[in-house]
Amino acid sequence: MGILNVTPDSFSDGGRFRAPEAARARAREMVREGAAIIDIGGESTRPGAAPVSEQQELERVIPVIRALAAECPVPLSIDTSKPAVMREAVAAGAGMINDVLALRAPAALETAAGLGVPVCLMHMQGEPRSMQRAPRYDDVVAEVAGFLQRRVDACIAAGIPTERLLIDPGFGFGKTLGHNLSLLRHLSRLTQLNLPLLVGISRKSMLGAVLGERPVEGRLAAGLAAALLAVRAGAVIVRSHDVAATVDALRLVEAVESA
Repeated sequence: MGILNVTPDSFSDGGRFRAPEAARARAREMVREGAAIIDIGGESTRPGAAPVSEQQELERVIPVIRALAAECPVPLSIDTSKPAVMREAVAAGAGMINDVLALRAPAALETAAGLGVPVCLMHMQGEPRSMQRAPRYDDVVAEVAGFLQRRVDACIAAGIPTERLLIDPGFGFGKTLGHNLSLLRHLSRLTQLNLPLLVGISRKSMLGAVLGERPVEGRLAAGLAAALLAVRAGAVIVRSHDVAATVDALRLVEAVESA
């Protein structure tokens, strides 16, 4: 899953693809590099990010989705928690919803149920503006799994069938470095929920912390290692800024395992 942020303030590439033509060019590039899904977001969810209005988010993402739906050979995903953005994005051509709030916003659950597209439910303790202030868990893996199971149950009760659900443990969302590392080490436990597992670790601060506060541009190798560990533990979708390198690494693992 290639990441396409059409925002001015995302932690890794804020502003680079804000212009619609730049966004379209980056999407085409990621498809050439091997992306199987393009995930389009119009609101940064980095720690401390400022909220974005519904109208602002729509103005950022809808022209890009509409253009890419007409020319992009892979499915498009909308990274949003707002019901109105979900509706307009799917109408414009998005085929998946990727929600960091796991459909907890008012009317999000009912909206997703009515749209009939796959939904990724992510775990986050708190909310983006404050999630990293003092996250605490007694057992981070068990608590993340429990949260995701409860959200899955809520989706099923709302009429969303299990075959349309994916789960994401939410690396970096309301978690310390220790929490993130524990989640990655025990990621296979989440496969017991029997749903496709999506992971997003690309360029995140947990990598920089392990490497000694390495800046974003110096985290590629660690991000590839984390992606490979996640796939070996059962992840089936890797969300990445660095599509070409990630695809190369995964192809080698696949070749070795199928030899």
